[in-house]
Amino acid sequence: MKVLIAIDSFKGSLTSLEAGNAASFAIKKFNNKYSTRVVALADGGEGTVDALVKSMNGKIIKLKAKGPLGNTINTYYGIKGKTAIIECANVCGLPLVPYNKRNVLNTTSYGLGEIILHAINKGCNKFIVGLGGSGTNDGGLGMLMALGYVFKDKDNKVIPLGAKALLKPIKYINDSKVNPKLKKTKFIIASDVNNPLSGKLGATYIFGPQKGIDPKVMPTIDKNMKAYGITSLKYLNKDINEINHPGAGAAGGLGFAFLSYLNADMKPGINVVIKEAHIEKEIKNADLVLTGEGKLDKQTLMGKAPSGIANLAKKYHKKVIGVAGAVMINKSLLNKHGFVDAFAITPKDMKLEEAMKKNVAKKNMIKTVYKIMSLYNKE
Repeated sequence: MKVLIAIDSFKGSLTSLEAGNAASFAIKKFNNKYSTRVVALADGGEGTVDALVKSMNGKIIKLKAKGPLGNTINTYYGIKGKTAIIECANVCGLPLVPYNKRNVLNTTSYGLGEIILHAINKGCNKFIVGLGGSGTNDGGLGMLMALGYVFKDKDNKVIPLGAKALLKPIKYINDSKVNPKLKKTKFIIASDVNNPLSGKLGATYIFGPQKGIDPKVMPTIDKNMKAYGITSLKYLNKDINEINHPGAGAAGGLGFAFLSYLNADMKPGINVVIKEAHIEKEIKNADLVLTGEGKLDKQTLMGKAPSGIANLAKKYHKKVIGVAGAVMINKSLLNKHGFVDAFAITPKDMKLEEAMKKNVAKKNMIKTVYKIMSLYNKE
């Protein structure tokens, strides 16, 4: 029996590989003749670099760059051949901003641009960029400034870093200092956000509150985000309706910067990971597939990583079983989306704080997967 294990991380508890390796240990314990294949999984957010580097047999590149608050931090990205793998979560992500400092006026995407330049200087001409988990709402202006773009406000002053840049309309753009290699570089953006750049469903109104935006400045930021979009598209000789492109509002407007300035292709995060990590081939060769994440709920079925795995496995008539810290979907709905069944690894009487401890979560995973194998084994 061949078992493919593709489990997303249990946020704050187990990484994708830790969860997968614990499941593999349980299967081998049940029957050491069974073959297991652990694939690191992510969907564009935190863990995307680690997952793809592992699956693609790439390497990690460490460097220093500006963090979301403008201070220098240690960060990293991945390389495989001439392909760079980047995630904004580990250079301008929300977890990098302490709760008492969460204010979008001060958080910048500048470090993301520094990483892109670093990778270009190493010969990369293809980028896979995960946009999940950002702590910024600067429209990608910080990233573009790092790449060499110059933006000035209506008073002819160079804009500051952070969403402070959007307290005034942007009137002037210059690209004379932009690295010419960018024009020959391909960007694939992994994102599951379909929001436009501005408006009530845009980056500022929908995602700004969780990143610490002051409600009083929200209308001004949103108004000038739209103006920045229109000014940019006119400068780039593109249709101004592109500000409404699905996903332009991803990662505080980084989606727009990639789509308009860098001509990126935006794709669902799990689809990017499945393709680049050749997971479809692994599914075809498996008899049983285990997938999951910290919590299986209705959001899971709206394009998150386990759902992507289950949908693809359904295509090949493979048996898929979900594992999670908590399961909050009924079996009939799971069946509709390609899951045979799903199991919560956390005992009902265990407190969440205890369940999230790494050693406890591993033990619970091993115990649950052993139980699954006893129910679904095939000689």
